Amino acid sequence: MSLPDLSALAVPGALLAVRATPKARRNAIEPGDPVRVWVTAPPDRGKANDAVRRLLAKALGIAPTRLTLTRGAASRDKQFQMD
Repeated sequence: MSLPDLSALAVPGALLAVRATPKARRNAIEPGDPVRVWVTAPPDRGKANDAVRRLLAKALGIAPTRLTLTRGAASRDKQFQMD
């Protein structure tokens, strides 16, 4: 799996709009506004949110702990803030 290089978006304090799709066939990211993220994890007890956070952090080139979900915990439209 090849992820796009989103390191240009990794600015401290920046907000990142994400459209997530859980239970997908594969993990993938498509750059844009919002950033589209597909994860294989189910939307059960935050598993998909955690998978989106980890995959997004990998594409951004930052640690997953630097991304905080600020909006959309139970929605497909999410907002992450970079610390």
